Formats: sequence, C-alpha cells, structure tokens
Amino acid sequence: MKTRLARFFALVITICAIALPGLARADEPVLAPPRDVPLVLRAESLKVPPVPATYQQKDLGWIKFSYVPSAHERVAPLIRDAEEIKARLTDELGQPVLTHVEVRIARTPEEMATLAPLEAPPPPYGSGVAYLQLHLVLLTLQAPQSNEGVDLDEVFRHELAHVALEDAVAGRHVPRWFNEGLAIYESQENPWLRMKSLGDAALSGTLLPLADIDKSFPDGGYEVSVAYAESADFVRFMMRKADHERFVRMIDRVRAGQSFDRAVADAYSSDLKKMEFQWHEELNRRFTYIPALTGGSLIWVFVIGALVYGYVKKRRRAKATLARWEKEEAAALDAIQAAKEVDARPTFEQIVAKADLPRVEHEGGWHTLH
Repeated sequence: MKTRLARFFALVITICAIALPGLARADEPVLAPPRDVPLVLRAESLKVPPVPATYQQKDLGWIKFSYVPSAHERVAPLIRDAEEIKARLTDELGQPVLTHVEVRIARTPEEMATLAPLEAPPPPYGSGVAYLQLHLVLLTLQAPQSNEGVDLDEVFRHELAHVALEDAVAGRHVPRWFNEGLAIYESQENPWLRMKSLGDAALSGTLLPLADIDKSFPDGGYEVSVAYAESADFVRFMMRKADHERFVRMIDRVRAGQSFDRAVADAYSSDLKKMEFQWHEELNRRFTYIPALTGGSLIWVFVIGALVYGYVKKRRRAKATLARWEKEEAAALDAIQAAKEVDARPTFEQIVAKADLPRVEHEGGWHTLH
C-alpha cells in the first residue's frame, strides 16, 4: 500500500513539474509524436494480407470488424457505436462518407503489423493507422512499447475520421493541420492536456502559424503538443454551430476541385489568415483572464487532477484486461487438456477386446459375461 502511495505522489509531482506555469521547459515532451500518418499510396500497389482464420468477424454491411475472440468485450462498444459515429461524420462533413470500411483489431503492435500491407507497415509508435485509399483501419489493443491497453474507442474514432474526410473531399488535398485537427476533434482525445498546451502557448505568445504546421508538422517535443492542440481547436472554431453551413460548403468546394485556401475564402467570405487572426483573439479572451483570477495556478490544479484520474483509470483498465486475457487463455488450455484426456480414455469395446471377455447379444446389445 505504501509503495502504491509513493508511486501516486511521485506521479503527481512529475505532472506538476510539467503542468504548472514557469516550471515546464520548452524542450520537454508533452505529447507523443503523431501515432498515425495518413498514407498517400496507390491502392493497386498494395498487397493486403488475409485475416487469420482464428479471427472473429462482424459485418454491418458498410463496415466489417475482424478481431481475436478474446477481444470481443473491448470491441463490442465499437460495433455498437459505429452507426452513430458514421451519422455524425456524415452530418458534419455534409457528404456521404464511410460507404465501406474494414477494421482489423490486433492484440499487439507486432500482430497489427502482420495485418498491414507489406509495402506500408504501420509506424512503430502507432496504436492505430488508416490506409485511406484502401478504406482499411488497423488498431491494436496493447499500446506500443508498453503493456498498457489503449483507449480503443478513442483511436477508432480518430482513424475513422481520417477515412471519412478522405471520402468527403474525394481524395483532394487538405492541410495536414486540418486532417489531424479534425481527427482529434472527433475523437476528443487528451482534452485537458490539449487545453493546457493551448493555454500555455496563447499566454506565452508562442502559438505556431497554421501555415508552418502544414509545411512541417512537428515530430516531437513541446511543439508537437502545441501543433495538435492548435489544429483541433481551429477545426472547432471553423465548425461552430453558426458556421456549420459554411464548413459544409467549404468541404463541398474542396471536393469539387478548389484549393483548400480558396474554398475557405469563398465559403466563409474571409481568407484563412484573417480567420486565424480572429481565432487568436478568441483565444486571448478565453485564456488571458485566468492569471488575473488565479495567478495561473488554480486551473492547472484541475488539469492535474483530471490527468491523474485518467492515468489511474487507464492503468486499472489495462491491468484488468491483461488479467482477463490470462484467465481466458488458462481456461482455454485447461479445456484443451481435458479434451485430450477424454480422447485418451479407452472405449467400452476397447476394454472388452483387450480383456478377451466372452460376450452375448441381448435385446439388440452386446454384454459381457462376468
């Protein structure tokens, strides 16, 4: 018990060092690098291996799930929510999307790699990847380089959003920040951490220009967390209720062949740079009052609390999942051993033949004399 408490307080101290203003260094990593990269490859050049025969499948018509039977409990919420996710993306993008999708769910990152096209393996740090032209999504139950379980629903929504956007714009080019921002916005991943990154950057005047993010998306460190936070929040800004029709018109114009910047200008009657300036003003209104009211500390107390709660919950869920897998595997081994023992037992006829006992027929059956 004391060891667990020590680890808990050590975790809190570590998060405080990252989260409290003035203590975090700009070169400290806050979020991991992108866990997936939308792949731009010729579909006909890719060879997709077949799903293992041991996998269980669930076909909903437009989407097919393939997964190991022991993962059914974790996959069931994805199957249940798939229609709702598709309906939401269709409404928000204003186009028919996700007419056909294949989702393969592996136990480990190594197993996920065996389900991917040989010419385009998933990134080693990825818990999910979307092959857009193939309408193929790969997920893993276990996080890369660790034994922890992943938030499967979150990763599923993220990758499905990538495929839906590809459908909505008919494969036309959109900026990297828009593609990643939409996926993060739809999956609602790391909301507290994104708020902290966005608030820090807004208060310190270190926001990254969207054009710079599109030219060279950061690949690690503090900047990648800011880039993701900005991308998701600017997509939210574009999709506000009052601007939803404009957002749909913008998607339609990109689909028709307009460049992204021109489509934004025509749909919103404002160029992207002006919209970015307006967004900056909104950020200033959202974050600049916090230091005046709290000295910059209270908000991060809530952030820390949410991060710790989420971490502890994820750890417990991962341990429970691994324990369940071990129990299921042990039960399966016991069942196999029991079946072998039953098969090894001699039949009545074998016993009689070996003992060479005399037999007589009575009422249609053979009986021994003893």
